[in-house]
Amino acid sequence: MYQLDDDSYLFPPVSEAMREPNGLLAIGGDLSSKRLQAAYYDGIFPWFNPEEMPLWWSPDPRAVLMVGDLHISRSMKKCLKKQVYRITLNHAFKEVIEACSIREEGTWIVPEVRAGYLALHKAGLAHSVEAWYGDKLVGGLYGVNVGHLFCGESMFSRMNDASKFAFITFYFHFLRYNGQLFDCQVLNHHTASMGAKEIPRWDFLHILYRWRDKSIDSDCWLPQTLRLPQSIEI
Repeated sequence: MYQLDDDSYLFPPVSEAMREPNGLLAIGGDLSSKRLQAAYYDGIFPWFNPEEMPLWWSPDPRAVLMVGDLHISRSMKKCLKKQVYRITLNHAFKEVIEACSIREEGTWIVPEVRAGYLALHKAGLAHSVEAWYGDKLVGGLYGVNVGHLFCGESMFSRMNDASKFAFITFYFHFLRYNGQLFDCQVLNHHTASMGAKEIPRWDFLHILYRWRDKSIDSDCWLPQTLRLPQSIEI
């Protein structure tokens, strides 16, 4: 296994990732914003248990949500029609990542992880989407922007479907700015229910390499209230 150099932000080629455990590429290094930025630029992300050194992954296959593949369930459509929640972008990044770190089953989002992503947020590369019920933060998500891709990291809900409401609203916002792909990393029941699917790692990297150096309009990430487009059918 490749041991990262504390004095370098270079990663090994993702083709060297292990088959078992699937996608494990490297170990060690810090969680600075520069290292995180270098990782996502190459299709790599961190995930590890609190007692472990940082582990860096690039699994094959890769879970993604392609443009046009979003699935909205009947119950979610009813929620969207009622406009139960107010959705904002980049209004409460610190609060969102802290909420994502609170899990009954434990979490890898330890203080040094939160610090790394908060620094990435201040650099304009990590973003949060918030769901509000009145003046209470009841759901949301955060992730990393790489060119015209958005790499989702984690989400939370304190009320029914709050995080899904936030993501669906953000999905259409990102598409208005020519967003090309939502990286879900590893498929799970939640992401699959919304239309995510697995594709070969090379197919994911092909899309990443095509779009990672093409800057998205900075207006996309201004703190703002997000609304569903009137043109979509709910």
